[in-house]
Amino acid sequence: MSHNDKTERLFKLRKESIKGGGDDRIRKQHEKGKLTARERIDLLVDRGSFEEIDAFVTHRSSAFGLDDQKILGDGVVTGFGKIDGRPVYLFSQDFTVFGGSLSETHAEKICKIMDLAMKNGVPVIGLNDSGGARIQEGVSSLGGYAEVFWRNSMASGVVPQISAVMGPCAGGAVYSPALTDFVYMVKNTSYMFVTGPNVVKTVTHEEVSSEDLGGASAHGTKSGVAHFTADNDAICLNEIRKLISYIPQNCEEKTPRQPSAEPDSAKAAALDELVPLNPNKPYDIKNVIEGVMDKDSFYEVHENYADNIVVGFARLDGRSVGIVANQPLSLAGVLDIDASVKGARFVRFCDAFNIPLVVFEDVPGFLPGTDQEWGGIIKHGAKLLYAFCEATVPKMTVITRKAYGGAYDVMNSKHIRSDYNVAWPTAEIAVMGTKGAVEIIFRREIKKAVDPEAKQKELEDQYSREFAHPYKAAARGFIDDVILPSETRSKLIRAFEICQNKVDSVPKKKHDNLPL
Repeated sequence: MSHNDKTERLFKLRKESIKGGGDDRIRKQHEKGKLTARERIDLLVDRGSFEEIDAFVTHRSSAFGLDDQKILGDGVVTGFGKIDGRPVYLFSQDFTVFGGSLSETHAEKICKIMDLAMKNGVPVIGLNDSGGARIQEGVSSLGGYAEVFWRNSMASGVVPQISAVMGPCAGGAVYSPALTDFVYMVKNTSYMFVTGPNVVKTVTHEEVSSEDLGGASAHGTKSGVAHFTADNDAICLNEIRKLISYIPQNCEEKTPRQPSAEPDSAKAAALDELVPLNPNKPYDIKNVIEGVMDKDSFYEVHENYADNIVVGFARLDGRSVGIVANQPLSLAGVLDIDASVKGARFVRFCDAFNIPLVVFEDVPGFLPGTDQEWGGIIKHGAKLLYAFCEATVPKMTVITRKAYGGAYDVMNSKHIRSDYNVAWPTAEIAVMGTKGAVEIIFRREIKKAVDPEAKQKELEDQYSREFAHPYKAAARGFIDDVILPSETRSKLIRAFEICQNKVDSVPKKKHDNLPL
């Protein structure tokens, strides 16, 4: 065989591997509104940066006639590329090849990528579009899943792991995305569930569609499994590129920095009068975030889930930071089970990857009720407390209005080792709100009064003057300063400058025991 023959063979095999399941199956993929595995990679990484690994891998199974159905790549495209010049490892499941089903070799390809990502300290991105385990391979495919799951666990907190669910994801296949840091889903073309509609109908007699059971909307609003939802593949991939711009490559790096951008001038100017004087009147905490952070830099996580707490990434003077903020527009910003878990998960990610935290606090307490108590608000609320307690990154808190009861402690208070805590003049730091406190403390005086309503009002005014302000906390050093809202940006920037080389430690231990 000549050199030309050998070269021709290589080109032939390369061309064959690129075709995947063939033109007919590619056409069907497009008809469903889905891109192919390679088209997705082309949109995700910088043009011309992708280098494929294991393009010539095929499965090793001979059962059920599989030895006559060998397709190069075996249903997953793996390799590395760059996003805005920064390296990433990735795998993209190819639904045109055996429905993207996972075989032993398919899993080995993914595992190789994950091992390389950990060894080289580079994020790993998985584009999931798979019918699940390849049934013909039996336990070999199940073992392959477990190998992936183990690596997800080992990579957690070492390199960022991002999953995009861009097609079906059922049974054991859902656990790998669930073990990663962020999950993206595409509306109307992707779903995730442990058991599908047919099994649900058999066991519980419920009639439900795949979309209603485990579609992007269900997981983006009800379960919180999906951190982000997108209208189509292209938007989803662009959003992943955006996320990557906020996070470091690994747990040893600091956050990337971009040029500083002053916040929106109108929103910055409105800060001093943004918080209503009436403590029961809501306002949008996102206006606070956008008035303080770099312009157009806020990238919200879990936007449509547990919206009484707002979390996401932003930039402050060009530096990436994590935002945790109570939202007075939803349930008055109260903490409940979902909000606590949402906040805790985000705080732990930021701490794992050296992303400083900024908390905007306006919290009246924890949500009361039997649903919350029986659902475990005590242990779930403790997760948020635990996350802030264990975090060693620079931590800042701005109290905009209410900071009541145990929720004051939980929301990154000075007592759990926050680095810089300030309050606006509108802040109220107390055990509870004025009305409730007066009703408890002065119950007898009010009952004995000639005009109980007038007495109640008089005592509320008195209590408000005495306690509904930030100065008692300031007198004890529980907050570092009382500042004008318009000063918040400059104060935080200076505080972060002095804290950027912060060194903190936790007691020696094998690992913690987070209240699950």
